Amino acid sequence: MTASHDAPAAVPDTRKFLALLIGSVGVVYGDIGTSPLYAFREALRPFSADGVHQQEVVGLISLMIWTLTIIVTFKYVLFLLRADNDGEGGTLSLLALLMKKTGSYMPVLFFAGLIGAALFIGDAMITPALSVMSALEGMKLVTPAFSGYVLPLSAAIMVGLFAVQSKGTEAVAKFFGPITVVWFLAMAWGGLIHIGDDWAILEALNPINAFWFITHAGFAGLIVLGAVFLTVTGAEALYADLGHFGRKPISVAWFILVFPALALNYLGQGALVLSDPSAIENPFYLLYPEWALLPMVILATMATIIASQAVITGAFSLARQAVHLGFLPRLMIKFTSETNTGQIYVPAVNMILFIGVIVLIFAFGDSESLATAYGISVTGAMVVTTLMAFQFLRAVWGYSAITAALLLAPLFVIESIFLAANMLKVHDGGWVPLALAGVIILVMWTWTKGSKYLREKIAKNDIPLETFIKSLEGSVERESNSAPVVVPGTAVFLTSVPDKTPGVLLHNLKHNHVLHEQNVILTIWTQDKPYVPADDRVTMTKLSKHFVRLDINFGFMDEPNVTKALTLCKKKGFKFEIMQTSFYLGRRNLIATPNTGLPRWQENLYIALADFGIDPSAYFKLPPNRVVELGEQVAI
Repeated sequence: MTASHDAPAAVPDTRKFLALLIGSVGVVYGDIGTSPLYAFREALRPFSADGVHQQEVVGLISLMIWTLTIIVTFKYVLFLLRADNDGEGGTLSLLALLMKKTGSYMPVLFFAGLIGAALFIGDAMITPALSVMSALEGMKLVTPAFSGYVLPLSAAIMVGLFAVQSKGTEAVAKFFGPITVVWFLAMAWGGLIHIGDDWAILEALNPINAFWFITHAGFAGLIVLGAVFLTVTGAEALYADLGHFGRKPISVAWFILVFPALALNYLGQGALVLSDPSAIENPFYLLYPEWALLPMVILATMATIIASQAVITGAFSLARQAVHLGFLPRLMIKFTSETNTGQIYVPAVNMILFIGVIVLIFAFGDSESLATAYGISVTGAMVVTTLMAFQFLRAVWGYSAITAALLLAPLFVIESIFLAANMLKVHDGGWVPLALAGVIILVMWTWTKGSKYLREKIAKNDIPLETFIKSLEGSVERESNSAPVVVPGTAVFLTSVPDKTPGVLLHNLKHNHVLHEQNVILTIWTQDKPYVPADDRVTMTKLSKHFVRLDINFGFMDEPNVTKALTLCKKKGFKFEIMQTSFYLGRRNLIATPNTGLPRWQENLYIALADFGIDPSAYFKLPPNRVVELGEQVAI
């Protein structure tokens, strides 16, 4: 009887889990699933001039499989997926958690987080260009006449991909998972039918062969390591997309489908090259019979578009976290799904990524050239994540410094070697992701530093709110000549410093000489956790007859909709009508001045960033016909 009662509840749970499982295959593993298109080919290239030997191929495949095992399986799937911030993962999510736990390490953690985030965005530009070009280049094997169309067709696909971002991906996302499942099964099949070409390839499963390769390949081996790391591109998406699918679906998908398919495909490519060295030209596509070549090119193109979509969505999520944490100015963020808060569109980030991708496609010309620029951003982001994981073990899980170091030292050494190998590609194009990351770090650092300086400067002239209210209420009660006229309705004054008098309130009294019946001092807080429950969203404090303090709390993954949050006030006894409420905002006109707090170039950059951000009324979803803006000039 117990089983029959449990069955109905179990069926929906099972269906939900399967949906998350298939969805995670499409979104989380889209990027890492396209690595076989180019990783083995690029790793073989340094050895191809004088022919390849069995030990080199076996050692190389062994190194690739064990790189997947150590970095993806051990680091990400078994460890980092458990290092979450209330279910959310990613560099900035981990940074928010650690900054909350360990204030003394904030400067180090801050720059580590910025570097990791910047490298991820650089990766988000290179991944779409490299993946789509690699897929379309397979058409050269179908017909050489297609060679001249790779670049324009790649650009056309990118135009279409970035154009549909504003429509949202909720409907299309339903197809991502099934298509990528077919892609992984096709990769497994291609590898499986060729492993028998040379059974010696199975020796690659022994890690001793990977170690032999590293110790005997010499300087060429260091160059190859840079290409080997292409096998784990997209591993950061495992962590960044944790909040969308959860740890269990992502982990199960890796062990039952993704990892076996990748391993089989790499083994098949290795066996094919051992039996036919000429297959070095394009070992992935040559795994398949001629009749399957065109379908595989089409499937690969679809898979690379999905991989591109995954990394673009990741960049949107990262930008939203950066805005909420105060690392970037307020950007327009559009929610494209009523049910999934992860489905967002950030127009400014979309345009920047699009321009970057198009420039990379035409600047490098083919996937082989662009592959040299790849890897640095990925390895750099992984090293940063490992360093932050060290602090996580200490601050959150309570490990001693020695224990945490012993656990992570092998991983740090391996990733540092890969990073050093990728740094050899700086002069061949590897400078591109470093330059992109450098610009992004400069922007985030300037915004954070400038905002802090501006807050400190304004605070010098602040008037304590308690003192101001007592004086104002006294003059109203005495009906003195200087007292403002009390008018019906509610006025909401936004401020970031709740115990100080908002400048916009002072300006309103000075110029309009009126005081509303109800005045709300509103402060919006972003918490160090992804989501804040509705019950904890609003805190209200009665300050006087005419004044109320209101604190609204959002998580860094929440939509900062103030209008919706204000409806919760009615449950707390605060009565107001939205059409009789005015929202007063202060608009600062920033002016650069010499010999002040920031260097001149940084002042100008900060002012440009402030102009680039959207105004608070749009960001906080205030009713546009109820907003009053009062301006002031501020020298920085």
